[in-house]
This record gives sequence, C-alpha cells and structure tokens, in this order.
Amino acid sequence: MDLLLSSGFLAFARHLGFLRALEAQGTVPDAVVGTSSGALVGALWVAGWPLDKIAAELSRQTPLSQVGWSWAPWRGLWTMEPVIRQLRQWLPEKIESLRVPFAVGVVTQNQHRLLTQGSLPQAVAASCAMPYVFQSVLVDGLKCQDGGVLDRLGVDAWRRWRPGKKGLAHWVDRTAGKDSAADMSDLQVVRTPRSGAKFWSLGDFEGQQVEAQKCATQSLGD
Repeated sequence: MDLLLSSGFLAFARHLGFLRALEAQGTVPDAVVGTSSGALVGALWVAGWPLDKIAAELSRQTPLSQVGWSWAPWRGLWTMEPVIRQLRQWLPEKIESLRVPFAVGVVTQNQHRLLTQGSLPQAVAASCAMPYVFQSVLVDGLKCQDGGVLDRLGVDAWRRWRPGKKGLAHWVDRTAGKDSAADMSDLQVVRTPRSGAKFWSLGDFEGQQVEAQKCATQSLGD
C-alpha cells in the first residue's frame, strides 16, 4: 500500500502521530508521496530516521529561526537557503536513493507536479516554500514552490505515477492551499485536525502527536 501525506501548515506533529499509529500496527508502505510538511516528515522517515528523532529535531527550534530574510522581498519575504543547508546534513542527496519510492509534491510553472528524481533536500524545501512568504527553490533547473497551493494530497498525480496501487492518505485539515476534486473513493483516508502552529511557535507539539495518533488508530481500526 502506498502512503500519501498531505500538506498542512507546520503540521509536523500531526504526521508524526499518524506515523506512530502506522508503526504500532506494523504497516510498511510500498511508496510515499509527501507535500509540504508531509514531504519533510515523510522524507526523514523514509530516510530511516526514528520518529522520536524526527520529533526532537523538528520541535527544537521555532520555524522562524530556521529561515533567512530575503534580499528580494518581492519574490518572497524569506529564503529557504538555511533550510536547504540543514536538509543536506539530514537527507541523502537524491530522491531515488531512498529505501522506498518517494515523491515530493511541488508547483512549477503554475502546474502541480510530483518530483520522483533529483535533489531531495531542494525538493523538500521547495515543497515547503509557500508563495509570497518564501522565495521559490531551484530544483534541477525548475523554480518550485509548495505543491499544496494547487493540490494538498496529489492523488491524481500519485495515480499517474503508481497506476493500480492501493493508497492510504493522511489528510490534515486545511489551513491554506487547495484540496483537489480527485476521486478518493478507492483510498483509505485518515483525517486529523489542523496543527494550530504558528511561524513563531509550534504549540503543544506532543499533544498534537497524541491527538493525531488516537485519530489514526481509531480510523485504521474501523
């Protein structure tokens, strides 16, 4: 079964809680699609990081402390360069070198796209780069930004990439971005609430995980 992790405003803890429920049930995905916060958590998880380590690193600093001011604010208030440098220390260089197939949802040239090859740190950073807030990120020659702007889950793109595969989607309630009108009748979907996080505070990170894990455990059990 393939796993789809939606965008969600700084919803790292929500995805971690969902993944804790999956691990408790022994579920191992055949492939993973991640967008925005789902791309970041998903990439670290697929790269082999334990969930406790992901939680510790992502909650250690406020999001604002990890980005840089832009010298061209008309292109975005902040730059993702510090994030890219950090991701290069955490992640393999190439998407295709991960242990399972992985796809990152981005928007490039005003179109939604899944990146399945190329620079993993830059692709993940681009998927988190909200337009107007962050500058676009150059990924193998393409200017890319947050895929959630056009499609928070990337269901149709996933079907084109992995035709005929079964899927399980973690769909964090929308704060921003767009939920597409894709047919989801053949997908198992777990819904969890918005994170309530802010750029200057991730809020009750542990509480968000616990709540998401309970939601996922009940939904998967049903």
